[in-house]
Amino acid sequence: MQPFISVGILHSTIIKFTFHGSFIGTDGERLSGDHAISLSGPTLTLDGRLIEKLPSFTPENSGSFFELYDVVIGIGFHWQQTESQRFSGVLIFVEEYGSLWAVNRLPIEDYLFCVIASEMKATSSLELLKAHAVVSRSWLIAQIEGKKREKYRDAKTTTASLIKWYDRENHTLFDVCADDHCQRYQGLTRATNSVVRQAIDATKGMMLVYQGDVCDARFSKCCGGMTELFETCWQPVHVDYLQSFVDNPLRPSGTHDLNLTRESDARKWIEMSPDAYCNTQDEVVLRQILNDYDVETTPQMYRWKIQYSRRELSELIERKMQLGIGEVRHIEPVKRGPSARIEELRIEGTNRTVVIGKELEIRKALSDSHLQSSAFVVDEVGDTFVLKGAGWGHGVGMCQVGAAMMAHKGMTYRTILFHYFRRAQIEVRW
Repeated sequence: MQPFISVGILHSTIIKFTFHGSFIGTDGERLSGDHAISLSGPTLTLDGRLIEKLPSFTPENSGSFFELYDVVIGIGFHWQQTESQRFSGVLIFVEEYGSLWAVNRLPIEDYLFCVIASEMKATSSLELLKAHAVVSRSWLIAQIEGKKREKYRDAKTTTASLIKWYDRENHTLFDVCADDHCQRYQGLTRATNSVVRQAIDATKGMMLVYQGDVCDARFSKCCGGMTELFETCWQPVHVDYLQSFVDNPLRPSGTHDLNLTRESDARKWIEMSPDAYCNTQDEVVLRQILNDYDVETTPQMYRWKIQYSRRELSELIERKMQLGIGEVRHIEPVKRGPSARIEELRIEGTNRTVVIGKELEIRKALSDSHLQSSAFVVDEVGDTFVLKGAGWGHGVGMCQVGAAMMAHKGMTYRTILFHYFRRAQIEVRW
């Protein structure tokens, strides 16, 4: 039998919601329509009346659902925005540090139905949706099981270096959150296509397994033509089924002998824009798999360029990092992973020189939100820094754009999965 999962949706001192249909509260009261719950110090109110305990609400029938208002999505990213979202299942309220969490409890397969349509559009091809269903299910179960295992923390912080990573922290009040920090879960808002349900049903209980353990199946938007190793982005642990390879089995001409950990080869790779599954400008395919705000806010994925004046870059790094570097004189990659993603970056300033990492820390330091990826080379032209880069995201595991193109070319979800998760097997667990 499939397990249930608890998802943290919204965190605030005041939460407004609507019951579409009938819901039964913990006290047995039947409710519908508009409501609001608030927490101010020790005072907890529901619709303006004092209550003693945090409530939960269960739908009276399968046709009932609830709607939450002012849900923040894309937290900390350039597409951050608020919207109203609708959910099936149970609505639970819990407290954390003087604020309320709205938590949704529902069967895992119903959760995945919404995740797949939140991560990609419901108009995606069936084989792509099947592949993503297996990946998302595997990642979820691996995270839940991983709560029992100790995780590595920040690698090292000294006066000359700041090396840290941002792997998912274990939530204590629920299993996963609803944003990019875990997996995009936007409820019934975008899950409107029967093809998504078909993909979930066709892969029910199916997940990637390696040596008996469920795979920590990572994915990102666009690998940039070469996938990355787990340890480049997160804790220093090698994961056998998350390998680095050219995202094209034909290995395009001129790429077979490149070692992208070397600066000269990284530059050649990024500037040559080689053929790969994710090297596409096919708007039909991209608009099938990317939500509107993804397309509108990040028009460049496979190869991109951004530039800063010396003053802009200096002010940006100080605002984001507060390291007291002073005016930036020079930035230089110290260590790259096999996809050319920078793991450690040296920033030389008028006051001090600091090495920062890992990849997400670098992306945060060099953008108001997040740089597309850390796979970039730097050209310093006078007082201008030009960053030329590849890909969108960390590049580990399944490349979503690459997987979409594989499906578009007629490949099956199994072919897609075994392409990105080498040495893994597929098992049905329920």
